Amino acid sequence: MSVPFVDLKAQYLSIKDEIDEAISTVLNSTQFIGGQIVKDFELAFANYVSVNHCISCANGTDSIELALQALGIGEGDEVIIPALTWISTAEAVNNVGAEPIFVDILADECTINPHLIEEKITDKTKAIIPVHLYGLPARMPEILEIAKKHDLRIIEDCAQAHGASIEGKKVGTFGDAASFSFYPGKNLGAYGDAGAVVTNDDGLAENVRRLSNHGQLSKHDHQIIGRNSRMDTMHAAVLSVKLRHIESWTEKRIAHAKRYTEFLTSVQTPVVPVGHRHVYHLYVIQSDKREELMNKLKKEGIGCAIHYPTALPFVEAYSYKNHGQNNFPVAERVTSRILSLPMYAEMGEEFIRMTGDSIN
Repeated sequence: MSVPFVDLKAQYLSIKDEIDEAISTVLNSTQFIGGQIVKDFELAFANYVSVNHCISCANGTDSIELALQALGIGEGDEVIIPALTWISTAEAVNNVGAEPIFVDILADECTINPHLIEEKITDKTKAIIPVHLYGLPARMPEILEIAKKHDLRIIEDCAQAHGASIEGKKVGTFGDAASFSFYPGKNLGAYGDAGAVVTNDDGLAENVRRLSNHGQLSKHDHQIIGRNSRMDTMHAAVLSVKLRHIESWTEKRIAHAKRYTEFLTSVQTPVVPVGHRHVYHLYVIQSDKREELMNKLKKEGIGCAIHYPTALPFVEAYSYKNHGQNNFPVAERVTSRILSLPMYAEMGEEFIRMTGDSIN
């Protein structure tokens, strides 16, 4: 018996009737861009996150770019981001003309180390993008304090953290704006690329909405130069169905993570600070025998992956920064030890036990 890394078909089958009905509704309406279905999802997701505004867009990368643009961040500006994250966080900064400034991470939590942020702040620094990596919230109270002290904006990257929270306050509500991805494999995933910006700032929300829709709020009202980054109606319909199940799926992920942690006695398991709700988009262990473990799991048909094999300061795209291996020692070490195990709500106990036994 094999253990898939993720099983989107199992998720579909668990809510098949609801999904099929939602898709049929879109097909019968023949409204494939915008419309009430998209508006309904935006309202429902805003309510879920506990914010005033949700502006849907084409994908998670666009959502970071749109938030940066709406905040007026661009040429000549610097934006602080963690050294370990998916490249979207960094390339979005580059794509608006600004420069990403990397900061090393916390060894156990893999999120940005707030104690190292201030030394990277210059007169060009305009914002911080904390990433809630793997589903674990970054240390937002400390980051907020730094941002307030230096008058910096905060854009939360919540691409892997739908429903994560600190002391009951959900990620996406701490900063000026937040980015969400609805890539199919995410905890809340569409059937294609989709994303959203959330915020409590009315003016910022209007600016993001204009930017994402050719600079207009209503047809032919092009007050600014925008772009085409809209969520397809089909994706909104699917996401609206899935949103009704997100909390039960999240609780299952948390329960699976607890069982993993009970089974796994020979590797470092995820560390979750008190008061933090980790939603386990990924369950990531650390081991000095990572390559051995990965080869054994694959040989036994157990899915696994590395998120991410190279810290961003050391990928080829950022070689122009000339960072040395000693500049980000924690991220450098962590990327040689991390391994993501199978994690999805529909996993059975036998899959968790098989994976745990194989690793031990």
